[in-house]
Amino acid sequence: MPARDTSSRPTSRPTRPALSRERVLRAAVALADAHGIDAVTMRRLAEAVDVKPMSLYHHLANKDEVVDGMVDAVFAEIELPPAELGWEEAARLRARSARRVLSAHPWAVPLLESRRSPGPATLRHHDAVIGAYRRDGFDVAMAARAVSVVDAYVYGFVLTEAALPFDATDGEQVSKDVEEIMAPMDGDAHPHLAELVTAHVLQPGYSFAAEFEWGLDLILDGLRRRVPPGS
Repeated sequence: MPARDTSSRPTSRPTRPALSRERVLRAAVALADAHGIDAVTMRRLAEAVDVKPMSLYHHLANKDEVVDGMVDAVFAEIELPPAELGWEEAARLRARSARRVLSAHPWAVPLLESRRSPGPATLRHHDAVIGAYRRDGFDVAMAARAVSVVDAYVYGFVLTEAALPFDATDGEQVSKDVEEIMAPMDGDAHPHLAELVTAHVLQPGYSFAAEFEWGLDLILDGLRRRVPPGS
């Protein structure tokens, strides 16, 4: 029996994952992580998922809806404290998780509180954070202030860390880079800056990243002093 001639048979092509809202949003987050939020256009997003731009509109109506979904995806990554934790432990756990997540997505920080159409993860996140304070004796106004001050600290720290011209977690590299930055400066003209650098930043083991816990302790200590007695 003669062998079949398969030379003209079409070769199989790898199948692409089905297009979905979740797939588009994952691609959008990856694009922003790599190139910044301004890189997320419908055209570039379509290229990232290998479809025609018009195909995206079956899943997300416009750029605003894409950004809403990206922000909601970031909130979904932040660990929420279990309901049984006290407010202080809950605030610390959530702040640490928020810093880790936002350090991976620094483009998201200015957008987190800006959306007019918050998604389910965003709403769930804020409700859980407020609830951690309310369950432990904070009145509504105090809970709002606690959320505001902790968020301002976490968001600000992430933005500062992302803007530094060195790896904030690498103490040895920090020292080398700071020495280079300070080299052309006149220590006599800027004595306090020179003192801070030599007596603190250039000391063995210094890491800007480690300053996060000190600042968080300071804020939580201040909140603790304002919790009503017996709470």
